[in-house]
Parts: sequence; structure tokens; C-alpha cells
Amino acid sequence: MEKRFVLRNVKRVSGEAIDIVIKDGKIAEVTKAGNGHGQLVFDYSGMYVSSGWIDLHVHAFPEFDPYGDEIDEIGVKQGVTTIVDAGSCGADRIADLVASREQAKTNLFAFLNISRIGLKRVDELSNMEWIDKEKAVQAAKKYQDVIVGLKARISSSVVRDSGVEPLRVARTISHKTSLPLMVHIGSAPPRIEEVIPLLERNDVITHYLNGKENNLFSDKGEPLQVLIDAIERGVHLDVGHGTASFSFKVAEAAKQHHISLNTISTDIYRGNRLNGPVYSMANVLSKFLYLGYSLEEVIAAVTTHAANWLKKPELGRIKVGDIANLTLFTVQNNPITLIDSEEDKRVAERTIETKGVVANGELIEC
Repeated sequence: MEKRFVLRNVKRVSGEAIDIVIKDGKIAEVTKAGNGHGQLVFDYSGMYVSSGWIDLHVHAFPEFDPYGDEIDEIGVKQGVTTIVDAGSCGADRIADLVASREQAKTNLFAFLNISRIGLKRVDELSNMEWIDKEKAVQAAKKYQDVIVGLKARISSSVVRDSGVEPLRVARTISHKTSLPLMVHIGSAPPRIEEVIPLLERNDVITHYLNGKENNLFSDKGEPLQVLIDAIERGVHLDVGHGTASFSFKVAEAAKQHHISLNTISTDIYRGNRLNGPVYSMANVLSKFLYLGYSLEEVIAAVTTHAANWLKKPELGRIKVGDIANLTLFTVQNNPITLIDSEEDKRVAERTIETKGVVANGELIEC
């Protein structure tokens, strides 16, 4: 790691041109473009800089198939400095996921799957005996520096005949651990009207823009009352694009009805990274530029909004004294065909492309 280096002529999303000086892994100075000094100077004229992107929903436990991948493949190589594994592991394997952080350059946090087996199977909540409340509480306490919440996948293929009962149990574990829930929504049963009322302030609905029949919008594209009520309670909305959980039409309905953009996440793993429709965080962010959100709104959804939800504001800002976690990217005027989870294709005129990151003070090209 270079002791002192300068990112020269980078610009914030507001357009302000700056130099960022990094010394001993921390941000030492943020100054006018051209004013920074260091042993090494990297000229990034015309390139944007933001605090390091945060992906609130990934699957970073490569041993599990199909929902697994290598940490850095979906982290720093994507321009993402912090990832949050969304319930790949339950109490049985969370120790292994925590240990894997040591070999990675990407910061990793995790949601603990309420099923002790995690994604060893994809119907992990179909047998209530796999939900061991005491084991979950113990794991949450032991790995409290890493675990940021609990994950419950509440859709028919996961819960099978268990219905909404796993979510009720998840709520009790949540109250015992003071950890919020991230709830995956999908096909019924259980019906969305049974699921959403059980969520409280700071809980997360992931896949809120999915195009399945059991989604959060009516056939006319209007937000259901349970969604409006949840937003008023302070429930957090997360994109969680994934293979089957993002619809352009639903996203357009959400924007039309001023449903605010909280966090944009990928739900990325090996399959949808290599074969689509996710590919990368930059590809997902480009979809929101296409939808008409400003660059400021899009980048806030993977920086300040995510950092604030994590209660780690230092990850969502560029401030002297903080450990340097930054993302370097461009916005290109290159037409690109974007595809959602319903195989709906749209041609976007602008695309976001990642160029590099500074992860815990280390400069890495994407």
C-alpha cells in the first residue's frame, strides 16, 4: 500500500472537481483540483468519485449453489467496496462466512438466515425444525460486529407449507437480538397482505420492484395500501434485482407514484453475474438512470442511504480522517440494451462504468 497518494481531478456527482489525498489508508485531505500533493499522483480527469459503493444484498458464500460467489468478484472488482451477504448462511455456517472476510479486500457484513442451514437448500424454511431460535440468538451475539440483521425468505418455494409462520418466528428472534429483518418477497402463498404488516421500522423489504403476481402494486400499477402503510412505519425498501425480482414496468409505476428510492442492491451471485440479467452493480445502476432518476439519486442509493441504514455513516461520505473507501466511475453516452427479470429490454442512452476503487486505503482498478 502506497503511504501517500493523490486522486487528481476527480469530480463529485455534483460536478465539483477535487483532489483526494490518501495517507496510511485514510483520507488525509480533500482539496481543490490540482492542489493535492503526494509521492504518487493518479490523474483521473473527467472521472466521478463517490464514497465506496455499498451493495446491501449479495450472496458471497461460494460453497453454496446456485446462490453463491467469491467476495471480491462481486465486491471490489465491481466497484463495490462494501457488500452485505443477504442470508446465505444460518447459524450452522455463519462462522465460515465470517472467517472468509480475512482473505478479501472487500468489506463484508451479513444478514443471518433464520434457518440454521441457510442456503444449503433453497427451501430452507419449509421445515420449521430448521429454525433454531437459540442458535440464531447465540450466533447474532457472537458475530455482532458482522451481523447487521436477520434474513427471512418468505415466498412459496422457500416456505412451502410453513406459510407465514417462519416470519412470525423471525420477528421473535428479531426482538430478542434487537436486529432488524430483511424479508424477501415473491410468489404466494403467503399473500403479500399477510407478510408486510408484520414488518416494523428499519426492517427491509427486498425485491420490492419484482414483477410477480404477488407484488406490491395493483394491476393498474398503484401501490397497495400495505406498502403505503409500511413506508409510513419506516420500513426500508431495497431493490434486490436478482434473476427474478426486478421489473421495469413495476419500477416505472413506483417512480410515477413517488415511492422513494431507498437502496439499490443487486442480489448478485455467480449465475446472474455471468449470464445476466444482473451482470454488475454498474449495470443495475444504469437501469435507474434510464428510469429517469438523477445521478445524485442513484449514487445516494448505494452510498449514503445504505450507510445510514447500516448505522455506519463513515461508509457513505468522503471525509478527512475516515478510512478511504471510494468508487471511481464514469457516465458514458453509449447506447446499451438493458434487460430486467421479465426479459423486458430497454435501450438506455447513458451507462455507468466503474473504473476503480480505493478499498481500505488500497487503490484497485476494476
